Amino acid sequence: MTTGEILSGVRLKQPLAPELASRPVAGLAYDSRRVEPAFLFFAFPGSRTDGRRFAEDALARGASAVVSESEAPEGFAPWIAVEHGRHALAIACRRFFGRPDEHIGLTGITGTNGKTTTAYLLDSILHAAGHTTALVGTIEYRLAGRVLPAVNTTPESLELVKLFADLRQAGGTHATMEVSSHALALGRVYALHFHTAVFTNLTRDHLDFHGSMEDYFAAKQMLFAGAGAPPPPFAVLNRDDPYSRRIRLHPKTEVFWYGLGTESSLRAHHVFSGFQGLRFDVQLGKLRFAVESPLIGKINVYNILAACGAGLSYSIPPEIVARGIAGLAAVPGRFERVDQGQPFVVVVDYAHTDDALRNVIAVARGLNPKRIVTLFGCGGDRDRAKRPLMGFAAAEGSDFVVLTSDNPRSEDPLAIMNDALVGIRRTDVAHVIEPDRAAAIAHALKEAREGDIVILAGKGHEPYQVLKDRTIPFDDRAVAREVLKGYGYFKTS
Repeated sequence: MTTGEILSGVRLKQPLAPELASRPVAGLAYDSRRVEPAFLFFAFPGSRTDGRRFAEDALARGASAVVSESEAPEGFAPWIAVEHGRHALAIACRRFFGRPDEHIGLTGITGTNGKTTTAYLLDSILHAAGHTTALVGTIEYRLAGRVLPAVNTTPESLELVKLFADLRQAGGTHATMEVSSHALALGRVYALHFHTAVFTNLTRDHLDFHGSMEDYFAAKQMLFAGAGAPPPPFAVLNRDDPYSRRIRLHPKTEVFWYGLGTESSLRAHHVFSGFQGLRFDVQLGKLRFAVESPLIGKINVYNILAACGAGLSYSIPPEIVARGIAGLAAVPGRFERVDQGQPFVVVVDYAHTDDALRNVIAVARGLNPKRIVTLFGCGGDRDRAKRPLMGFAAAEGSDFVVLTSDNPRSEDPLAIMNDALVGIRRTDVAHVIEPDRAAAIAHALKEAREGDIVILAGKGHEPYQVLKDRTIPFDDRAVAREVLKGYGYFKTS
């Protein structure tokens, strides 16, 4: 394909010269280290660095041209100026890879909490239906049975479209992806054709990026408007979340309203929740079927309903939907148990907002423990205003709180903890402060007694901790296991 063909439909600031338009394109890149001869290089402005800095390196490696929304540095050529760099990349890579998103069933799941679990549930349903799938999310990417490391919750459009093209080549038919608000606002999913769009909920998060809840919501809304592509024909919306009711839908979009209230069209009846999981009936009009899941807690009733709605949007029979729900044993770092034979329950959870902390504590409280011990921290270089809210949420619902460090990044861990401490001190809950996360985990587990539940919140599946000057290996699950062994607990079966 030629440069002109690849960039057809891209909003250019100036028309392409005929000689440039006719140049063949061998590939696309936005990382200059991945440029090969005859590649188009896309240079993005960023918060910490500007892609234009790497344009010289890209041209030295054989790039046929640089595409950017920024003005060309003096003396740089050939330079293609576009209105929006990421939109240009999205359009270009879809053309280059043959628009694979139009040939698969693509589901996008957005919201503050529940995206990962809902995505895993839907992928399990699709597998139960016999489909070869891809899964893109916070924990990992999956492609036709292969597991790939996740760099971002939602990668750049180039990686996404190439993954969908690889899925097609492997005989795959469906892809499920978490769609972050960052990805929507930045244009990483621009022009993608979604079959089904799912909304879980919206609570305070990422305001360091979006600035306000209204802007945060506006980013989520983009998934349902079909930015750069037709609106999705199906939407699955949480009727019990007030933001869902504000989502503007295309008149032809068919909606599955899910929830526990009477206004929901897709509802759960006769919910039983215990240590062994969930059982309930799903009703959609005259359709009614039973589901069972090893997942625990009311919040997972919502996640299961969302996945059911998405599965039904693909006309998957109810019995297959139920089989897929039952087939997902656990989601890494989501109320994940650490069992060394100790007489109390230890769970690791990714909860890193005040709403998510309330949810995970409510799940634990629903299991009727003697006490709840909650360990948490707040991330550095993120929304400071949510830190006291998290502190209050942890203290309000727990019997004992251990405040520690999460991923402090460039900030002083003690300064972050002081912000959270403001919320804790609004209550009289017993608490300790320990900036060393490993020592804090040891303290939380030492505090636990028979019949208690210990929640290690914030990092979930993450196998690392991001410090000011380095990233170190750190997995709450592994650390908890070693601490429990040190306390003399050894699982015998």
